[in-house]
Formats: sequence, C-alpha cells, structure tokens
Amino acid sequence: MSFRFDLRRLAALVRKEGAQILRDPSTFLIAFVLPMILLFLFGYAVSLDSTCTRVGLVIQDGSAPALRLAQAYRSSRYFQVTEARSVAEVRDKLIDGELRALIVIPQDFGQGVKRGKVPPIQIVTDGSQPNTANFAAAYGEGVRATWAAAEGLERDPGAREAPVTISARYWYNPELKSKFFLVPGSIANVMTMVGTLLTALVVAREWERGTMEAMMATPISMAEFIASKVIPYFFLAQASMTLCAVIGIWIFGVPFRGSIFALYAISSAFLMPALGLGLFISAATKNQFVASQVALLSAFLPTFLLSGFIFEIGSMPWPIQALTYIVPARYLIPSLETVFLAGDQWGLILPNIGIMLVFGMVFFTLSFRVTRRSLD
Repeated sequence: MSFRFDLRRLAALVRKEGAQILRDPSTFLIAFVLPMILLFLFGYAVSLDSTCTRVGLVIQDGSAPALRLAQAYRSSRYFQVTEARSVAEVRDKLIDGELRALIVIPQDFGQGVKRGKVPPIQIVTDGSQPNTANFAAAYGEGVRATWAAAEGLERDPGAREAPVTISARYWYNPELKSKFFLVPGSIANVMTMVGTLLTALVVAREWERGTMEAMMATPISMAEFIASKVIPYFFLAQASMTLCAVIGIWIFGVPFRGSIFALYAISSAFLMPALGLGLFISAATKNQFVASQVALLSAFLPTFLLSGFIFEIGSMPWPIQALTYIVPARYLIPSLETVFLAGDQWGLILPNIGIMLVFGMVFFTLSFRVTRRSLD
C-alpha cells in the first residue's frame, strides 16, 4: 500500500464498497428493518408509565365522602378498579397477581370528614414488583390528596392563608410519558447497531473472502482504505437515524423542538467513535462471527445498560458510574433528549460533541495502527 492519498482511488473504493452493500440483503436488514422493529418495541411494547394498574378498591364506608373518593379512583386514568366491600374478597386476587394493590377506604372515613380532617386510607401493594408497587402507592396517595384538596380538607379552617403556594410543574414532558425519552434513546441504540456492528464486519469480511491480499497489491494508501470502509456506513447510519427520527415524530408523537442541524451534528459526532470502534474490532479479529460478538459486548450492551437509556446513572454503584464515562452513548442520549424535548441547548450539546469526537480520534488511531500491523 502506498502513502499517497488520491480522491479518484477513494471514489472507486467507495463505489466498490457501496456495490457490496447493495448486494448484501443483511446490511439493509440491520440498517432499516431491525431499527424499525426496535423502535416500535420501545415505542409501544416497552413503557415505564404506570397506566391502568389493576387495583382493588375496598369501600368499607357507605357515606357520601367515601363514595366521592371512590369515584375519584374510578375516574383516574392510572387505575383499573375492581370494587369490593371487604379485604377478604380481593386478598386472593392480590396474591395471585390479578391485582397490584389494594386501596381500602375505612369504615369511619365519613365521620372523619365531618370533623374537617383528612381521614387516612390504607394502600396495600404487591412487593414482588417494586416499581409497580411504588407507582401504585404514589398515585393512590396522589388521587386521595387531589380529592381532599377539592373537598377543602387539606388546610386547617382556623389557619391563616399560606403566603406561598407550591405548584409542581414538569417542563418539556408535562405528562411524564416514558416514550418521550425511550424513543430518542432507542435512536442511540440503532446508531450503535448500524455504526459499530456493520462496520465491525467489513474488514473481517475482506480477510475471510481472501480479497484483502488483492487489495494489498494495489497502490491504495491506508487512509484511503479506512475512509472507503467508513464513508458508506456513515451515510447508511445517518439514513437509519433519519428514518427513526421521522417515525418517532410522526407516529409516536415525540416533540422535536430543536433544529435539524443540531440533530445531524450530534449524530455525526457519535458516529465517529461508533465507526472507529467497529473498524478497530474488525481489524483486530479478522473473523466476522467473532467481530459481531465483540461488537455486541463492547458497544450495544454498554449503550443499552450503561448510558442512562433505561437505568438512571445516578442510581448505579459508584464503580459502575465511573465506568459509564467511557461509554460514548452516555454523551449521545442526553444530547438527543435535549434536542427533541428542550431544543438547541448548545451549552449542554457542545461539550458532549467534543467528548464524542475525542473518543472517535482514539478509536480511529487504534484501528489505523492495528490495520497496518495486520497488513504488515
């Protein structure tokens, strides 16, 4: 291989790589079909929202206040209510998993309301699913508190008017819909899959098919060889990202408050470490099966588990939190969520872009050295 960089040779190599992509149906399967499946799974099948949780509503008091509170639970969009007169009637359903919680309105509830107080209720949850149990308890108490405020029971009648009123508001995602951050996060997984997994196969495929020796006999330079492997998959990953973004906005209703320029700037910065890591894996392994497994373990799983996509980084043990700093997707996902939900907040986006570009320089340097050593 020579050291001279020639644009005509590079264009020929890119056309050759593009022809290989067009002849390989599995490339389009990974680049377009699997991302859509992944996106629809996270958009529809996976939800962190606690809606229509099945609960048992035990009404032990027939007074008007108790019936009004019961109606508040029936009207809540968070609960699917099964009514009963005693806990014994629904205890077995809670044990069997048919119900996730029991909300008990006690016998003296109406008497407490007449005295101007907020009577306590009992919420029994199924602890076998801690997240659902916490949601059911929090939403159950929230319905009671909202009802009590509407009845004028939250404030002591003899107390002076409070000088400050606290009102909770959620910016950017007021309904707290989980798909508003799951869909942008799934785009990061798609870009990792296309950028790293597909690129991890390209050099290994040349070694397996025996075409690497023929390319070594040509006057192409190392820079031309690496660029010809990266450029087609860069545009393929951008096309896949565009498809996912369009689906997220038009089908799932995820708001897009930023600019197209910011979206492509973020995705381009992330593709540098993604493509560089894939090329490094491909040059180091020389085997497509091994390369795909290494790409899965070193790129896709860290993106899924250690980027803050599903599990909040702040709740992880500190050694795992430290490990997340070397995962490029950690810097991609908050940038994507910012562009989609908040807009072009460059104070957050630019540092993340800079860090991702540094990762890209490291991986491309490693891939360049490993590829040249393999050829030598």
